[in-house]
Amino acid sequence: MPSDIDDTDVIGFRPGAGVILANADESRDRGCMANSTRRSGDFDYEHVGAIYGRHRRADPRIASRIQYQLAQARSVLNVGAGTGSYEPADRTVLAVEPSPAMRAARPRGAVPTIAASAQRLPFDDDSIDAAMAVLTVHQWGDGLAAGLREVRRVTRGPIVIMTLDVDALADFWLTDYFPSRPATEHARFPDIAELATILGGSHSLDPVPIPNDCTDGFVEAFYARPEAYLDPEIRSTQSTWQFITPTDTETGLTALAADLRSGTWDARYGHLRTQPAYTGPLTLLTANP
Repeated sequence: MPSDIDDTDVIGFRPGAGVILANADESRDRGCMANSTRRSGDFDYEHVGAIYGRHRRADPRIASRIQYQLAQARSVLNVGAGTGSYEPADRTVLAVEPSPAMRAARPRGAVPTIAASAQRLPFDDDSIDAAMAVLTVHQWGDGLAAGLREVRRVTRGPIVIMTLDVDALADFWLTDYFPSRPATEHARFPDIAELATILGGSHSLDPVPIPNDCTDGFVEAFYARPEAYLDPEIRSTQSTWQFITPTDTETGLTALAADLRSGTWDARYGHLRTQPAYTGPLTLLTANP
């Protein structure tokens, strides 16, 4: 994969005012994490960037599903690229990330990142083969429609979005302990049908089985490892907890810890500990022009 920033000229990069193109080392040298107080979306990535990559690592089985949907694309735009999870190693990747902390937290050797937002992408029309957006569109807020249209503008092939089907959240056992979460996430995550409508063209929906030992620490990844929810560092990299009240969080964690000690959780859900995968809200939407 190219790491020379000049390679982006080949696929329609248009440097403009305020656009920064930097690799992870350069971001660290600029002191992005220390000097920025900007929040990206509804989650404070500036305070978790340093540990985010420790718990949010691409799971290879999920990655293979994303790769399949990217089809034969040689150039891929990663919007809301974060620390670089799921960026394919065998293609030219253009990573766009608005958060300085997340750019600085990308591993050494990762492709350079462009400091831009989905709503203003510095690329020519139809200049990139495919695009991906992994667990990010719920952070785009009022800019969702504009961002999706902008991604479609610059992408001539498939756009692959990994998101949550929030209607499936109520069936997840964690709701027993945090009953407000489905409603909270309904308010945050866009309806998948809305995403497909905005992007236009044809589309497919594919539920993503979550492996028992999933290495990407989003909430549902720990369906078989309930003790993980008691770890505050793991929770700090999951945006959902910022939207559950401190009182409800403490109540739910106390109840979960008690049920784990008493064996109540295992009596109800212990079969999940050995269940190879869980198919629930995690979904891939692939939109073709």
